[in-house]
Amino acid sequence: MNLVIDIGNSLTKLAVFDQNRLVDSVQLEDFDQKVILRLKNQYPELDKAILSSVTKHDSTLFQLLQKEFSYFLELSTTTPVPIKNNYRSKATLGLDRIAAAVGAAGLFPEKDLLIIDAGTAITYDIVDKKKGFMGGNISPGLKTRFRALHQFTGRLPLLTPTDNWPDIGTTTEEAIQSGVLTGILSEVESVIDKMKSKWPELTIIVTGGDAEFFDKKLKSSIFVKFQITLLGLNRILEYNVKNN
Repeated sequence: MNLVIDIGNSLTKLAVFDQNRLVDSVQLEDFDQKVILRLKNQYPELDKAILSSVTKHDSTLFQLLQKEFSYFLELSTTTPVPIKNNYRSKATLGLDRIAAAVGAAGLFPEKDLLIIDAGTAITYDIVDKKKGFMGGNISPGLKTRFRALHQFTGRLPLLTPTDNWPDIGTTTEEAIQSGVLTGILSEVESVIDKMKSKWPELTIIVTGGDAEFFDKKLKSSIFVKFQITLLGLNRILEYNVKNN
């Protein structure tokens, strides 16, 4: 069995896989290494682990994983993956982006894919039907846009997303909601249309913490897959175990 650890900007996600089948998952704001030991006790057959982190982590975590697992892999920009990476600046490619691309390619083989990861940032990435990672775009995420308006202006309040907002705001709060939410949906639809002009049979996958916001609000047909990055990390782990 495999343990997958994904340390993001604000949350840490852990998942247990039995080969390619997701068995258990947990999402934490405050990551405690004791969680790993609890999962190890709960699932004695856990023997392989992969760690992906967008932030610096304590060296004791690395030592714990090396000690407790017979095979441990820390994902880096040089880790072999089961898709072709065509990104020109591979050393700067976010690990979460390549993991989500691998997960999507595994779920939708031989399809042209657009993966939209809606979190602190929104990333748009293309994987073509030949399993080639073609690159993509990065823009501010939903909550980031609200925080930016509040932090970089003198009087605008800090708001959070809502499912209902007017086309034209008649209060400052409504104007912010309408501007941010209408704007972000327009951006996403515009990116989808532009990508479809190059890959007409594009399959669109939305993931990330704000994925639910976009579900049923976009005109384009989409698949919402919350666990796609974890699935990708597990595939990368299995690929490296097989080819080690």
